Amino acid sequence: MNFRHGLATALRALAVNRSRSLLTILGIVIGITAIILVMSIGQGAQGLILQEIQGIGSRTIAIIPGRDVNSPSAIASSFLTNSLTINDLKALQQKTNVPTLAAVTPVLTTMLPVSAGGQTYQSTIDGVAPSMQEILNIAPSQGLFFTNSDVTDISQVAVIGSKIQQNLFGNQSAIGRRIMINNHTFVVVGVIGTNGSSAFVNTDQTVFIPWSAMQDYILGIKYFHRIIVEADSVQNINRTVNDITLTLRADHNITDPSKDDFTIQTQVSLANTVGLITTALTLLLTGVTGISLVVGGVGIMNIMLVSVTERTREIGLRKAIGATDRDILMQFLLEAVLLTGIGGIIGIALGTIFSAIIAIAIAHFTSLNWQFSFPYLAAVIGIVVSAGIGLVFGIYPARQAAKKSPIEALRYE
Repeated sequence: MNFRHGLATALRALAVNRSRSLLTILGIVIGITAIILVMSIGQGAQGLILQEIQGIGSRTIAIIPGRDVNSPSAIASSFLTNSLTINDLKALQQKTNVPTLAAVTPVLTTMLPVSAGGQTYQSTIDGVAPSMQEILNIAPSQGLFFTNSDVTDISQVAVIGSKIQQNLFGNQSAIGRRIMINNHTFVVVGVIGTNGSSAFVNTDQTVFIPWSAMQDYILGIKYFHRIIVEADSVQNINRTVNDITLTLRADHNITDPSKDDFTIQTQVSLANTVGLITTALTLLLTGVTGISLVVGGVGIMNIMLVSVTERTREIGLRKAIGATDRDILMQFLLEAVLLTGIGGIIGIALGTIFSAIIAIAIAHFTSLNWQFSFPYLAAVIGIVVSAGIGLVFGIYPARQAAKKSPIEALRYE
C-alpha cells in the first residue's frame, strides 16, 4: 500500500467516526488556540509598549533609582527606592556637570481619586517640573502650565487632562476651579487638550502638579520616583549619559561602578529591556499552555488504542487479503497524525479569530492603540508540534495494530 492509498484509507476511517474524531482532537485544539492567543497578545503588548517608547522621543533619558531594573518586580520596587533626591536634581541642572542637557524634570506618580463639586474621577497624579511639557511636547489648550516659581513656593496648583475636566466640570471651564486630591485643595490653572496616550502618559486622564507639592501634600516623601532628562541632540545621547553617570556617582560618593544605586535608560536600552521581559513572559505562558498539548496527545493515544481493539476484525481482514504489518502501521499512524494536524489547523483558526476579537475590544474600550498581530512563527510551530504529537503518541497504538495476528483477529468477537 502506497502513501496516497494509506492517506485515503485513514481519512475514510476518521470520517466514519466523526464525533469521536472531534472529541479526540479537542485537547489539541484548546492547546494550539491558547498558544496562538498568548503569543498574539504578547506581540500586541510588545508592539504597544515599543510604540509608547518611541513616543518618548529619541533624545529622552530616564534615570531610575536602583540597579539593574530589568524585571517587572525590580521596576515596581524602584518606586520605593530613595536614591534620587533634590541634590541630584540640582547637580544635573548645573550646566558644567551636564553641558548637553536640554531639559530635566523629576517625576513622582500615583493613582488617586480627584473630586470637585460632588463628582469624583480616578486619575493619575504626576508631580513634575514645568519642563515636562517640553519633554512630552504638550501644552495647555486652556490656561497655562504652572511655573518654576510654583515649584519653589510649593503652590497648590494643577494642570488637568481633558477627560478629568469633562467628568468633573462637564462643559464648564475648569480654569480657576478647585479640585480635591488626598484632602488637599488645588486650583486648576490649565487644561491639556485631548492627546490620548503617549510615552506611557495618558495626558487626558492625568493631573500634573508641582513636584514639591506632590512630595509635601500627596506622598509625604523627599525622593523622586524618576528623573527624566532630554539631551540637546540625538548625537549627544552617549555623552549625556556619561555625564549623568559621573555626576550622580560624585553626588552619591560612588567610586566603584558596581555599587551604582541608579539605572540610566535610553530609548534603545528601554526597548531592549521591554523586549526581553515581554518575550520571556510570552514564552513562559506558552510553555504553560503547551502542557495541554501533552494531555491532548495522551488522550489521542488512549482513543487510538480503543480504536485498535474495536477494529480488530478489520485489521485481520486487511491482513488476510494481503496488507502487511507496515501497511497497518502506516494506516493507524496516519490517522493519529491527521487527527492532531486537523486539530492544529482548527486551533490556529480559532486562536486567530479570538486574538483579533480581543485586539478590537481592547482598542475599542480603552484609549490604547492596540494592534492585532498574527504570530506566524507560532502558527508554523503549532502545525509542526501538533503533527509531531500525533506521530509520537500514535506510534504505540499503530504498532499494537500491526502486531495483531490475522487469524486471531478474524476470530475476534
